[in-house]
Amino acid sequence: MMEIKTKLRKWGNSFGVVVPQKDIESSGIKEGEEIILLLRKENKEDVLKEMFGTFKFKKSTDKLMKEIDNELDSGF
Repeated sequence: MMEIKTKLRKWGNSFGVVVPQKDIESSGIKEGEEIILLLRKENKEDVLKEMFGTFKFKKSTDKLMKEIDNELDSGF
């Protein structure tokens, strides 16, 4: 699965999206194959809220970052 940022465009009585050729080639999708598109409107004002919601962390940010650094250093 991949995420592509593109614009919705009017085509006659319909709308369409353009998928860059390089993304099609890297995904292995061929012309005529069925695909599934998941659509979502970009909301630039609430990017962090959209990513993290209203979740309240039990640990401080500093503690979480130290734990992440330790995991990365240990190679999981």
